[in-house]
Amino acid sequence: MALFPAFAGCSSADAAPEQTGLDWLTNRSFTTEDALSLHQRGRPVASPSDTATPPSDTVTPLSSNDPKRQTSKSGSSDSEEDGRKKRKKKKKKHKKHKKWKRSSEDEEHSIRDLKNTPSVDAAKVDSQGSAAGRSIWLDEVQSAQGEMFRIDKKADRANWEYKSLYRGDIARYKRRGHSCLGIDPKKQQIIWEDTNNKKTPQKRADRYYCRASVQTMRAKAELVSCTKDGGADSASCGFIPVKDCKPDPTVSSSGPASWLNPLGVYDNSTAMWLQGKGGPESPTPVSEPRDTSILEKVEDYNRRVRENPGDIKMWMEFVSFQDELIHQPSMYSTSESEMDSHRMSLKMVLEKKLSILERAIESNPSCTELKLARLRLCAEFWESAALLKEWQKLIFLHPNDPQLWQKYLQFSQGQFSSFSVSKVNTIYGKCLSTLSAVHDGTMLSHPAMPGTEHSMYSIFLQQCHFLRQAGHSEKAVSLFQAIIDFTFYKPDSVKDMTTKDQVEFFEPFWDSGEPRFGEKGAKGWSSWMRQQERGGWVVINNLGNNPLHLYQEKLELLHPLCSLGLILFDDIGSSMFKISSAELKFQIMLSFLQFLGVPCDSRLPRTSLYLFLDNTSIFDHNFFHERLLTSYELPLSGISTIGHLDTMRRGREEIGQCKEGECFIQNIFQSAMSCFNLEEKMKLSVVWLQYEIAKVVRCLQGKHKKKLKSQGKRSKRLAKGLLKETMNRNSLALWKEYALLEWLLGNTEEARKVFDAAIGLTGNQGLKDRTLRSLCLLYAELEVKTGAQSEHEADSRAVHILTSLAESSPYVPFKGPLPAVSILKARKAYERMLEDSLKLSADSALVTITACFALFQYLTVGIDSAVAVFLQVSESVAPSAGECNKPQGWWSPLQAVTVMHTNLLKYHMKVSVYPRAPLREALMAALHLYPNNFTLWRAFIQFESKSHNVSKARRFIDSVRRATDALEPYLFAIQAEEERKKLVESVQR
Repeated sequence: MALFPAFAGCSSADAAPEQTGLDWLTNRSFTTEDALSLHQRGRPVASPSDTATPPSDTVTPLSSNDPKRQTSKSGSSDSEEDGRKKRKKKKKKHKKHKKWKRSSEDEEHSIRDLKNTPSVDAAKVDSQGSAAGRSIWLDEVQSAQGEMFRIDKKADRANWEYKSLYRGDIARYKRRGHSCLGIDPKKQQIIWEDTNNKKTPQKRADRYYCRASVQTMRAKAELVSCTKDGGADSASCGFIPVKDCKPDPTVSSSGPASWLNPLGVYDNSTAMWLQGKGGPESPTPVSEPRDTSILEKVEDYNRRVRENPGDIKMWMEFVSFQDELIHQPSMYSTSESEMDSHRMSLKMVLEKKLSILERAIESNPSCTELKLARLRLCAEFWESAALLKEWQKLIFLHPNDPQLWQKYLQFSQGQFSSFSVSKVNTIYGKCLSTLSAVHDGTMLSHPAMPGTEHSMYSIFLQQCHFLRQAGHSEKAVSLFQAIIDFTFYKPDSVKDMTTKDQVEFFEPFWDSGEPRFGEKGAKGWSSWMRQQERGGWVVINNLGNNPLHLYQEKLELLHPLCSLGLILFDDIGSSMFKISSAELKFQIMLSFLQFLGVPCDSRLPRTSLYLFLDNTSIFDHNFFHERLLTSYELPLSGISTIGHLDTMRRGREEIGQCKEGECFIQNIFQSAMSCFNLEEKMKLSVVWLQYEIAKVVRCLQGKHKKKLKSQGKRSKRLAKGLLKETMNRNSLALWKEYALLEWLLGNTEEARKVFDAAIGLTGNQGLKDRTLRSLCLLYAELEVKTGAQSEHEADSRAVHILTSLAESSPYVPFKGPLPAVSILKARKAYERMLEDSLKLSADSALVTITACFALFQYLTVGIDSAVAVFLQVSESVAPSAGECNKPQGWWSPLQAVTVMHTNLLKYHMKVSVYPRAPLREALMAALHLYPNNFTLWRAFIQFESKSHNVSKARRFIDSVRRATDALEPYLFAIQAEEERKKLVESVQR
């Protein structure tokens, strides 16, 4: 027998002589008979009855030419029942006797029978054995080569149960097309029923924000070039023909037809390989030069920080540069396929930043900027407890850095897991006391840094507003009262002491129960100190040693305003500090008034809390008193009112001071007048009168006629009383506010007389006086707005006012229209003054000149000429780079000019027909430059609320939000969505 079935014919005796070379494939010592005998030894010997009648479940060869099989088939039905019984008995025997035991005699007898059997009987035995094993080899049974199929007569009940064959028993074929060979397509048709009704999952196309799409967009595009067509007929074509790239001559897609490539589908290299030949060696493609700009930048940064390790700015730029590596492939990738796999993760970038900062801190151990950057970065890794310890360690090392203290306070207020009002208030007190010691020089280990006093003022305001926002308004008011008494009413005997000693002397006064600043009968710390010096220090010690007496006396002497509760010295003592600057003293008074709800021009520091969140008047669209151009001159409204909590859903006209609150504010104004010099008193008088005007405007908005009448009388009495004082008689700012008050109360003729009298006080100064320009501009604005409401000669009055201002001659009240020559002379004067102002530095003088000239051009020529004036100034003056660091509510000259431009366009659209595009473009351009200007945002939201296409406004707000860190885009976006929701709900109802 052959070792391999494929070479079974090689073992025959009549092998061809040329096949002798294949003898090594045969094993002559191996015979088939011996293999069959060994195979039968491991099988049980069947009984004669079993061998006579093979079981019906065995598979036997079937042949139509075998008569014996046909006869056995006909007789099988007679013995079917006997066969079933025998099979059942045989199965039972197999279950009982699992192991067959044979004697040696039976084995010898079976081997002897196999050896003495002729070849035909051996073939039958082989066929029976293979049938019993359900497998047959063609080379083993020579007579069974024609019997290739067998019939399994065992019934499958599942076919009757499921009415179909098991799908695993049916061969599957892939059908190509819906036709079949051998049918007439005109007459016959086959309808295929697909058993596989599963829908193939359809992969959706990747969106633009998916990872694959982002990587595709970040990949560098390849340059596509087309070959030039030099044919003469290219010019006659109606289009530019695009030619394909020239194919590579070394590589062809198909080769010539040959005996190895009859269909011509192989290329030349494949055809040569089939012939056993090697093709011409093609040169290895030269890899394109990779972009090494990233690696060069990294090397440049490393070289620069190594050569100059003290350059803090360079270290911070190197840290910021790591963000660019997220969008770039790794600089260590060796091929294009590795670029996507080596994209830097965010965690890896943070770790690299941290390592760079640690290197920078090692080179600059005293730099707080690097340490702050490290702490901000470690907030992503560390827990809050570990981060707090690092902050405390940093504050301990640098107690004299006010900027570091402000960052630490913001961190403490942002830790919601460990936040508490008392804990944060304690940190504020520790900060102010430490900085006071540094400023006084008592902390010898650390010198005072420049601007420490201004920083303490900012931190103090931040503490007061923090307490108010946390619901402790009584503590905030007490802090203001204490710092004003500590600053303005300090006794002369303690002025030369340190802050710590002064605070110790201030404690008995605070705990004595004496009326404090703003309360009725308040005389101040110095007056109380002189009284106590006359009576001796025994009284002070007795009061200080009896807290219960202090508590009872405090409750008896507190003003009715102070439902505020009892505030002891321990709550405010650590926040006291000395203020030596006259400017800061005036600012602290204005900040207190603004805190109580008085509109004043106190600019809050940028480092302070974002207090525009508390001032909801920035969202008001309908102003009763809205100026034509100079809305930037309107003072900031107060932060809050005593006893009220302002919300976004409640209008400002519903809020007013209670009776005790009004009395408290009036006492503050009266007491503050004795604390400042003449110039500051004049400014404070203007603030007082502006507060009275705000109350009149509130009455006008609420349409309370009786309240308006009584409030008007009180306001006019106060204005006349302030103007009677010697220091205020020539104050144009105070005259302007009084004239505005008369105009709002409806006394137009009286207001004109006040305006004319105020202009006559200046003489022949004209455009040179900044205050006069502001007064004439307000007068002209009021006349123009009055002319828009009624058909009068208001425009002529406004032109007369602006022309008289430019002529620099004694003012004459209006008597009739001016001649054209006077108007031409005034225009020339405005042009020369504007050119001279543009040559100088931009300040408030440029703003008032631009406003007067633009309004003059609008009244005499038209809107286009006025817009040209604004554009000329905007193009000539470049926006300063540091405007984002200015105080809250601060207006740059160019910013004020931009607001006047948009205000004039808004007014012109109200009174005449004008396209909307110029105003939209002006607002969008202005908001890109000044994203923190709430006046521009309010105008933009009001303008877009009339449009049905909301998507444009949303896209614009989102673009501005991405480009700035200001909060105004978020606030006004929320406000716009709320207003739109109200509009939709009102329509649905």
